[in-house]
Amino acid sequence: MDIELRGLTPAERYKLIVGLVIPRPIAWISTVNESGVANCAPYSFFNAFSEDPPLIMVSFGPRRDGAMKHSLKNILRSGEFVVNLVDEETANAMHLSSEETPEEESEFEKTGLTPAPSRLVSQPRIAQAAACFECRVFKHMEIVPGRVFIIGEILLVHAREGVIDPNTKRISDAHYRPVGRLYANRYCTTRQRFTLPGKLPD
Repeated sequence: MDIELRGLTPAERYKLIVGLVIPRPIAWISTVNESGVANCAPYSFFNAFSEDPPLIMVSFGPRRDGAMKHSLKNILRSGEFVVNLVDEETANAMHLSSEETPEEESEFEKTGLTPAPSRLVSQPRIAQAAACFECRVFKHMEIVPGRVFIIGEILLVHAREGVIDPNTKRISDAHYRPVGRLYANRYCTTRQRFTLPGKLPD
């Protein structure tokens, strides 16, 4: 089967891309708005793509009503944000925080999460997150109207005890169990890991 994307609607293109490009890491972004309300929301058009400088990229589309996402609005105003990484312990709260919420309501309160102060940025991190990247906007690009790419420079990594070996800086398979995004309300774990070359697990 061959499908030319220019003949599809944006919704059809989205369905194909998110169904095939899996699993995707999740940027659970926390910010605070002008009124001081703490916001957190997950974005799976996200990845890390440079270590020197240490950069991540997140893609933002509009809300269902066409308005700018609250996270993006807060990022553009402050120039800062925190990417919290999702693990099995926090997966349900992350999914609940994906529901579109009025700007005056906090997803932290709705999901039972705790905002914690960051060290180098003014935006809060999620206290329960396995690991967090404190980020400053490195560059932002409006690709087409309503679609914005934010490139963030990672200033500081915060991690739950046991996730990072302080000497080798390696990540613990036993203490970090990330969750990946598939499509719709489908996610996956990384419990079944293997080394290549070699036989894949049954």
